[in-house]
Amino acid sequence: METRTFYYARVSSRDQNLDRQLAAFAAMGASERDIITDKESGKDLNRSGYTALKTAMLRPGDTLVVKSLDRLSRNKSDIKNELQFFKDSGIRLKVIDLPTTMMDLPQGQEWVFEMVNNILIEVLGTIAEQERATIRQRQAEGIAAARAQGKHLGRPKAVKPENWDSVFRDWQAGEITAVEAMKRTGLKRSTFYKFAGIRN
Repeated sequence: METRTFYYARVSSRDQNLDRQLAAFAAMGASERDIITDKESGKDLNRSGYTALKTAMLRPGDTLVVKSLDRLSRNKSDIKNELQFFKDSGIRLKVIDLPTTMMDLPQGQEWVFEMVNNILIEVLGTIAEQERATIRQRQAEGIAAARAQGKHLGRPKAVKPENWDSVFRDWQAGEITAVEAMKRTGLKRSTFYKFAGIRN
């Protein structure tokens, strides 16, 4: 079965250029038709070029080349999952900035790539978990600090408008409709009924 090598380049915005990554691919003899690019953020994996690569182009036995791991994603957890996906799909990933992944080994020594892949997945998983723990800790510290300063957390409490009492009396007396009462008080339906003591 014929296997192919694809190259993936990404920058985060339209005004950035891909020249450095494309030059690295050209030095490897890449053909333009095998280079897929995205000019989209790496905050998630929902990118047109990358999605096409994974769903319609890459096949078991193929190779994907990127300049650095963060071209796949900025999120360590996502990178770990992508490495696992390539491993499970029988797709070799070459990362130019990680020379170990670029080696061409004699047949029968594929275990070296397996070992490198497993190390990368393990390390990235650990880093991602540490980052999540750090974020949770910072959030908890921020909440504790805000509470210590007497700050209200969450949505600001709704305050009854100055004309609430008079408008509410008119509505209760049937002199105006609820819609008119909401209009006069400037309240949303849910807030109006909450102040009126009615579950709606």
